This record gives sequence, C-alpha cells and structure tokens, in this order.
Amino acid sequence: MDMERRALDEYLPGLADRLAGFELTELETDGNPGIEAFRACGGAKLVVPERFGGSGASIVDAARVLRELAALAPSTAVAAMMHQFSVTTLVAAVEQDPQEFAAFPDLLAAISGKRMLLASGFAEGMRGQNILEPTLRAERTDGGYLLNGVKKPCSLSGSMDLLTASVAVPGPDGTPALGIALIPADAEGLTVAPFWSSFALAGAESNEVRLDDVLLAPEQLVNPPLEKALPLQMLGLVHFQLSVCAVYTGVVSALVRRVLAQSRGSVTDRADLIVEIESAALTAEAVARRVLADEPVDRALAAVQVARFATQESLGRVVNRAVELLGGMAYVSSSDVGYLAAAAHGIAFHPPSRTSAAGAIVESFPA
Repeated sequence: MDMERRALDEYLPGLADRLAGFELTELETDGNPGIEAFRACGGAKLVVPERFGGSGASIVDAARVLRELAALAPSTAVAAMMHQFSVTTLVAAVEQDPQEFAAFPDLLAAISGKRMLLASGFAEGMRGQNILEPTLRAERTDGGYLLNGVKKPCSLSGSMDLLTASVAVPGPDGTPALGIALIPADAEGLTVAPFWSSFALAGAESNEVRLDDVLLAPEQLVNPPLEKALPLQMLGLVHFQLSVCAVYTGVVSALVRRVLAQSRGSVTDRADLIVEIESAALTAEAVARRVLADEPVDRALAAVQVARFATQESLGRVVNRAVELLGGMAYVSSSDVGYLAAAAHGIAFHPPSRTSAAGAIVESFPA
C-alpha cells in the first residue's frame, strides 16, 4: 500500500502521524479524535476542485486516501466516505449545469475555506429501500420549504456542519419530484438521537437525524428537472460504491498487514492474501478509471456494482483466512483482530442490497 500511503500524506499531510498516536480502540469509539483530525488536516476539501480552493483529488487518488485511512482508523474512513459522497454530488451538479445549481460553487468554496463537514442524507439505510427514492419530504410554504422525515443511520451526525439530502418535493400536480436540500446542522427542528448500538464502527457518529418542520429558504433547496436530477444521483452512487470498496478493502488490509508483519503462515499463504486483497483494490480502481474516461453513467453504475459485490466476496474470504493465520492468541490477547473482522462485515450493509441491484446488473450484461 505504498501508493495509498503516499496519497494520504500528499493530500492530508500529518493525518497518519496524528492517528498513530492513538490505539485502535480509542479511534473506534464515539467521540474519538479521528474525525476532527481528518478535518484539521484538510479532509473536508479532498475532492473539492482546485478552482474552489480544494485539493482536487481524482476519484482514483481519493479512493487510495480512503483505503489507507481505513487501515488506520476505520470509523473515520466511513465518516469521510459519507462526506465525500455529498461533496462529489455537489461537484457533479456544478459540472452538469452551473446555472441550475448556482448556489453550489459558493458552498464548495466554503467547504474548503471553513473546513465544513457534510453529512449525507442521500443513501437510505433500510435494506431493499431504493436509494433514489428519498424518504425525506418537503412542502412548499411561505418563505420556502418545510422539511420532515428521519435519516438513520446518518454518519457524521455529531460533527456535521451541514446535512445534504435528497428530498421529495410535490410538483404542481402533486407528483413528488427530486430535490437537493442544504440543511444547516443548527437548523431549528433538526435533532440528533442515539441509534448506533454496535461496537463496530461506532466512531463514525452514525445516529438518527430527525427533521420536524425544518424551514429552509428557497435557495437552500434545489429542485432540478428529473432529467438532470436522476443522472446526478446515479453518478453520486457510482462514486459512493467506489468509496465503499476502498474503505472496506482498507479495513481488511489492516488485518493482512498484521499477517505480513508477523510472518504468519507459509510464504504461499501470505502471497494468496496479497493476491486477493490487491485484486479487489485493482478491480475497483479499473472502474474508477473508466469513470475518469467519461464512461456513460448507466454503464459505469453497472460496472461499479459488479466491482462492489466482487469486492465484498473477496474481502470475506480474506478476513476468514487472515484471522485464521493470525491465530487464537492474537485473537484473544487483543481486541484489534476481532474488531477489524467485525468492522469488515459493514460492507454488506451499505446500499444498494444485492437483491435490489441484481436486476440492473443483469439488464446491463445481456446474453
């Protein structure tokens, strides 16, 4: 992972050293220092284009940063992944139609300059829920919109400056249209309640965010036509799936590193782990490069879903073998091995589910 470490040091200088000062158990608890370290070292602006004051990391470099970050602090990487999901969606919107999304350039500049962290209300957490159909609802009212609904789990719920979310906005005929809401974390009617009860990835601040009659000004909710909103959501999902692959490959890489550092098993055993984990990383990177080459968004989405589920299968095998090679004493003498193994299973719970993605994958690869 030399390239990944170089990418982390280049884009987020000093972060690896900061994280090295803490035990894994310290970084993976609620209220841990990882997220603020990510913010302090420039994490908020990682994928913001340079013209808006950002670091301008490509989709490939951003994935490398996330993989190395996840190997050091899994919860921080999950939180960073959700921030990047929101930011890349805003960037894609500006590139698609600067006039339609005229408010976004100033927001991107503020993210860079003020180190703002964005929570994401785009992906839905319910298994089988269509993540392109928002559960948050907006009603037109005097002075703007009233928002109601619940997002859970919502990472960065404790550190966010802004919640970006897809919302359903009733059209003139009552049919809901897709809108993008920009909701300040201190907005009246926005509350955060405990939700995440698992010890795994508890440091990502994934709790319940509730909106009860949150009033937004007209400029805080963009309501683009469907022909613009849907490709934007799909492109955001492409970036999200690649980030999911990078983060969980990084988590499992932390286990593989321990096997290699301790020379566990035979040379062949260790080589097999390297082949499988690096194959997973290279598969996702190949799809990322297709996105950079302007692959049509529908084909890119099909490809990235293939990569995501292939990665999921590979990582499961690597986790089982790495834990076995590390041995029982490593498992019982420290919580790190068991923790990383548990955190690695989180890849299976990010949308879309295998069931909801199956139809689109089959349609994209006809006989």
